[in-house]
Amino acid sequence: MNSKCVLGLLAATALAGCNLAPKYVRPVGAVPAALPQGGVYPAAATDAPDVTKIGWRTFFTDDRLRNTIALGLENNRDLRLAAANVLQARAQYRVQRADLVPSTTVSGSGTYTNNIFGGAGAAGGGAAAGGAGAGAGAGAGAGAGANVGSTSSNLEFYSVNAGFSAFELDLFGRVRNLSRAALEQYFATEEAQRSTRISLIAEIATAWLTLASDQDQMRISQDSLKSFAQTLELTRAQFRIGVASELEARQAETTYQSARNDIAVLKTRVAQDKNALDLLVGAPVTSALLPQGLGNGDTALQVLPAGIASDVLLRRPDVLEAEHQLIAQNANIGAARAAMFPSISLTATLGTISTALSGLFAGGSFTYTGSPAVSLPLFDGGRLRGNLDSARAQQQGAVATYEKTVQTAFREVADALAQRGTIDEQIAAQTARANAANVAFRISDARYRAGVDSFLTTLDSQRNLYTAQQQLVTTRLSRGSNLVELYRSLGGGLE
Repeated sequence: MNSKCVLGLLAATALAGCNLAPKYVRPVGAVPAALPQGGVYPAAATDAPDVTKIGWRTFFTDDRLRNTIALGLENNRDLRLAAANVLQARAQYRVQRADLVPSTTVSGSGTYTNNIFGGAGAAGGGAAAGGAGAGAGAGAGAGAGANVGSTSSNLEFYSVNAGFSAFELDLFGRVRNLSRAALEQYFATEEAQRSTRISLIAEIATAWLTLASDQDQMRISQDSLKSFAQTLELTRAQFRIGVASELEARQAETTYQSARNDIAVLKTRVAQDKNALDLLVGAPVTSALLPQGLGNGDTALQVLPAGIASDVLLRRPDVLEAEHQLIAQNANIGAARAAMFPSISLTATLGTISTALSGLFAGGSFTYTGSPAVSLPLFDGGRLRGNLDSARAQQQGAVATYEKTVQTAFREVADALAQRGTIDEQIAAQTARANAANVAFRISDARYRAGVDSFLTTLDSQRNLYTAQQQLVTTRLSRGSNLVELYRSLGGGLE
């Protein structure tokens, strides 16, 4: 008997190595091997650091922005939800993994049964009935654990049992593949949390820079409004004395009212920017953490890599999340295949039983039971085949999702690199334009006051200066946002 058990266990162990899940192969060829180079794209920078190893506290150089991001990482509700999803997935994996080992329980019981004959009655009845009756009565009394010579009328039984019920011997890897799928889902939620963290950092930084840009825009509009007001007052005075025409006065008023409207719009926009920042952070951002203007937009490191291989995209959290989902679907195919094969379950207990509490663990009181069961699907109306086809279809969908995620990552990085390749030139051009517009306005204003040029020339120069200053701030915001986006799309922000 023992040798048969050993052989059975060895056979089960050998079969336990079976795994019907298809071998996982990472999809390739969804994107080119290298990111775009040449043309508008920046030249390769050999001395640029690895973005994924640059912590966000190092990348962002403004203390107020760093403190705002830290506050957001502590309070943002989306990040808390992502963390809760990780905890839930980890718990689900632990639940599924528990099926790999027997669920053992221990139970104890005591039974007290009334003997309707009583101890003395049973003895008397046995003697009166003769030898055969006495033998039967004695046998029954002994089997019941009653003392024939005593006056007790109760029968007592005590037992303790330990064992497991319906434990599936995972011969074809069904349970192991379900456990692997749960593990990969857990890994996927972890990557989703990391992706949410990176996106949150980028969104807070962009919102903070947008608020700073609108603050600068409002200051430009307020300064320009003062200049336009002086011009309007001058033209109105000249119109009253007949030096200037009503057309000039009306045009000056048009420019003044336009700047006045811009200020009202920008005040609303600044308030909305603050509300958006508070929502991202998950708590009110104090004035000490708010920007005081964009300035030159130098709030982050300017040196980021270019000319790198597209393999770096495979380390992005969203790409890793899609890959873990794909591996999980691969494991589900193995589980669906294994469900079509026989399943063997085992129920076993080891215990002790006695008629006295003190004799529970005495010699000869131990008992054991073993109950193996085999189940082989014969006819199920195509349910198992349908489950397998469904698992294969989901795996194909996971492949497409993974490839689409890689392609999206490639485009995001390519777009950021394309803008980075020309943004410095745009900044230089807009700066030169604003300087030229400022000089042109001063010259035209002097020529107008000297009577050389008409007022329309001065007014046009004043408008050009206002527009050039606004566009310079917008371009500086684009450069700051581009650095943040390139940092995010390359997978930075985890350290």
